[in-house]
Amino acid sequence: MKKQTKLIRIQTEKTQFREHSTPLYLTSSFCFEDAQMGKDLFDNTLEGNIYSRFSNPTVQEFVDKVCMLEDADEGIATATGMAAVFAGFVANLVSGDHIVSSKALFGSAHQIITQILPNWGITHTYIDASAPKEEWEKAIQPNTKMIYLETPSNPGLELVDMEMVGELAKNHNLIYFVDNCFATPMLQTPSEYGANLIVHSATKFFDGQGRVLGGIIVGTKALIEKVRFFCRQTGPSLAPFNAWVLTKGLETLGLRLDRHCENALKLAKALEGVKGVKKVNYPFLPSHPQYELAKKQMTAGGALVTFELEGGFERVVKFTKLLKIASLTSNLGDSRTTVTNPDTTTHAKVSKEDKAKLGIFEGSMRVSVGLEDIEDLIEDFTQAIEGSN
Repeated sequence: MKKQTKLIRIQTEKTQFREHSTPLYLTSSFCFEDAQMGKDLFDNTLEGNIYSRFSNPTVQEFVDKVCMLEDADEGIATATGMAAVFAGFVANLVSGDHIVSSKALFGSAHQIITQILPNWGITHTYIDASAPKEEWEKAIQPNTKMIYLETPSNPGLELVDMEMVGELAKNHNLIYFVDNCFATPMLQTPSEYGANLIVHSATKFFDGQGRVLGGIIVGTKALIEKVRFFCRQTGPSLAPFNAWVLTKGLETLGLRLDRHCENALKLAKALEGVKGVKKVNYPFLPSHPQYELAKKQMTAGGALVTFELEGGFERVVKFTKLLKIASLTSNLGDSRTTVTNPDTTTHAKVSKEDKAKLGIFEGSMRVSVGLEDIEDLIEDFTQAIEGSN
């Protein structure tokens, strides 16, 4: 079966009630038939559910679907995307280890790498996403344990050559950890390039309607076992209700991504011709500096478009007040188009110097293009930009 069919048909085993739609297991714990069964479950001689902090059938259905999409062995679902990112780091790194990471990262990932992991003696080296292979290899030290990256990045939509980095990780026996949130496995599959840990904020496109929080990390059995141990003891568990929403959301992921990408490309092209816009950034625009790489490793450009307004933050305020359709929120991946100014929201805690290196300026706008009629969106953005002049 093709992946889209599997997305629809993977579900928990039917109960005695013969339900068609997958049930929701809202229970904190599960019963044992006798004391021997309890013992066997806890010493891992028997597989089964014990406590929803450890596992839950509804959560497992969601995990199974994402593992299928990402061609991964196993996975762990978490309460948020950042919980999954953090678990991927701390479950597989120890004091004295070193990370090589792309410089273009989501603000919270940057804070974990630069402010939290150093407390445990874990160091890092940042590399420009577009740096040649030689610079990536030069950054690898004797104590390097992991390469981490986002592609496309949040919010600059910078790409990393996943094949090149995969070869480096394999040659140096490193953990290859990829945040695939922006592209989703519908547009690219990092495991094809050797990634052995892949993370998502399920809050975004997996849900698709801005309803619940969730995260997931999938990968090889050996690495996920370490993540499973960490999560089982520390408890960043995904709630069954959230998992139920997410697993149902995945059934329409492919359909939604087709429309997201179609709308995003049309909006990006339209914005390139609007006076007052300094620059438009979208992976499938020929003007994107990594356009050829995008065409190589992505099947479409994704739902995110970024552009820079002339006039700085004062212009941004005027522009956002004039928007009539788009929602002003820092979330993304919604059926509704959302807009935010990364300089003052998602990357507010990042230094001005570092933001400049990432291409984030006062006038930067990140648009998560939704499923509305594209003509309405183009008209809305055009009038708001022109009116804020």
